[in-house]
Amino acid sequence: MAKQIKVSLIGNPNTGKTSVFNLLTGLNQQVGNYPGITVQKKEGICKLSRGVKAHILDLPGTYSLNASSLDENVVIELLLNKKDKDFPDVAVVVSDVENLKRNLLLFTQIKDLEIPTILVINMADRMKRTGITLDVPLLEKELNTKIALISARKNEGIDELKQLIESYGTLSSEPCVDALTFAPDYFERLKKAFPKQSLYKLWLVITQDVNFRKIDKQELDITPDFQIKSESELKRFQQKETIKRYQFINNVLKKGLFIDEKAATGVRARLDRILTHKVWGYAIFFAILLLIFQAIYDWSSYPMDLIDEGFAWLSEVTKSVLPAGPFVDLITDGIIPGLGGIVIFIPQIAFLFLFISILEESGYMSRVVFLMDRVMRKFGLSGKSVVPLISGTACAIPAVMATRNIENWKERLITILVVPFTTCSARLPVYLIIIALVIPDEKIGWIFSYQSLTLMLLYFIGFLAAVGASWILNKTLNIKSKSYFVIEMPGYKVPMFKNVAINVIEKTKAFVFGAGKIILAISIILWVLASFGPNEKFSKAEEIVSTAHTNLTGEELETEIASYKLEHSFIGYAGKAIEPIVAPLGYDWKIGIGIISSFAAREVFVGTLATIYSVGSDEEETIKNRMAAEVDAKGLPLFNLASGISLLLFYAFAMQCMSTLAIVKRETNGWKWPLMQLVFMSLLAYSTALIAYQILK
Repeated sequence: MAKQIKVSLIGNPNTGKTSVFNLLTGLNQQVGNYPGITVQKKEGICKLSRGVKAHILDLPGTYSLNASSLDENVVIELLLNKKDKDFPDVAVVVSDVENLKRNLLLFTQIKDLEIPTILVINMADRMKRTGITLDVPLLEKELNTKIALISARKNEGIDELKQLIESYGTLSSEPCVDALTFAPDYFERLKKAFPKQSLYKLWLVITQDVNFRKIDKQELDITPDFQIKSESELKRFQQKETIKRYQFINNVLKKGLFIDEKAATGVRARLDRILTHKVWGYAIFFAILLLIFQAIYDWSSYPMDLIDEGFAWLSEVTKSVLPAGPFVDLITDGIIPGLGGIVIFIPQIAFLFLFISILEESGYMSRVVFLMDRVMRKFGLSGKSVVPLISGTACAIPAVMATRNIENWKERLITILVVPFTTCSARLPVYLIIIALVIPDEKIGWIFSYQSLTLMLLYFIGFLAAVGASWILNKTLNIKSKSYFVIEMPGYKVPMFKNVAINVIEKTKAFVFGAGKIILAISIILWVLASFGPNEKFSKAEEIVSTAHTNLTGEELETEIASYKLEHSFIGYAGKAIEPIVAPLGYDWKIGIGIISSFAAREVFVGTLATIYSVGSDEEETIKNRMAAEVDAKGLPLFNLASGISLLLFYAFAMQCMSTLAIVKRETNGWKWPLMQLVFMSLLAYSTALIAYQILK
């Protein structure tokens, strides 16, 4: 069995830690959650020399071990617990050459935990441009560590880093600074009280209990010789510790880091003045969004057509190759159309993730967060709430998890409750097919189409709903709180292709496989319900229809029989039962079934209609064509402007995701808030859709 070294990747946000993780692990990585909590856990395998592998754990970004959020607390709890299966053999602290002073604070704290530590100084390719020179041997001596000077962008220095990881046994685990000298009497008594414990680990346990009183931790067996300090005194001690560390860091960098001010350029400052401008900043942001939505339509049309034709071909080939029977009908009329209704949207979802990744990688997303903080504060939120709201365009579940970075409970609760209004990728398949059916495919001028503008408007409506709900909750929730917004502006950089590619692949894969399981199960259930009926009207459908329509023959008769059987199947009767509820919104019983089934997950709607419309049909028609051919009782197209807008607005506001409800329940420790969220959003969706249809019909 190959030897495996356990490595913890630690660092401040925006130091390129994710880039280093991707270079070490490639696609040999997996994403999950830490046991019992919703903080994301990323881990992967890195091959070193022959017979040696490294298990890389990418810990959440943290500025120091004086944690201010539960997300950061994950780092501390792992590094304090040697019994944890992920406790590292070696810690790799990633820093940014342009922000070395700030990054070294965390490094010195990690060293105090007496874990073998490697310092990675990233973005070495920017040293010449910014006029920075490093004396690496001197820094290694002063910091009592080994340093890997790398450029993740140019893939330089990674082999050296792998060698250092493999030879971690030769690294010193001694601290590089004695930072606990500001209160000698206090720490002397603490050492006497717990002679077998590491002094700095004791200090962390004591101070972190101040920040996380509600978390169950093992209580220290305090001896009579040790006097407990008040919270305010401990906080003053933390500040003194930080000052001591920065004094040491300043002295080290005076000797080991040199900056030629003449070589540095001011391009970043000039760009920031434009991109964060109180007028032009917003104009540029919305122009970028509009271009993204137009590109989603234009670029994805070709692969979507290929996928559409491929699934139609697969269904026909399956029918022709396999012997006729219920099992083949299940595959060709249930599973293949259901999955095809989702797979066809992979190109558009992948393009959405692509653009979001590029914005994050380039450093522009941090400017958006800063820009939107001005707006958010008026509605009871801060700029930190923008991160979950923007990440909610991918999926509400990780967006709700991302609220753990918000220290203020009121802001965090409000953000959790309004995040599902943000248009997530699960809504995208519904939006795209309905827009294609009811919005003309015509362009304004020569670049923007009505369809892309409609899609952007739906995203904008979702954001407005989130902000409006935030304002209401801020006024109604009686929770007194005070918060401050601090954000780091990373340097601008050209996005790394590997980072973007891995992000797009992983997130698209998670969406497809996560949705695919639900869709497959529901497609099978729906096919069974649509293929069998409770009485003779279903079993004798051919006889009844043939008698009633003696003038029909061939395909027309087959279509009429299939329609009659569907209407008198189990799913038909269920749809008819709920039709009076959805009819005022402009929907028929088939759409009603789609809406009910999509409460498991929004994206199931398209797969449900694909399954329902394909049952009993031998035609090589796409789901879009089948939906376009549907007519109401008056013989008019069922999907018209009124019913289409009604359906779009219903999905814009409805809380149709059981997984999100489960996450909200976990994050708020009860069913009170998720149930209120479900009821409010459902009522808002129904009433908005009702008003829209009644006005437009």
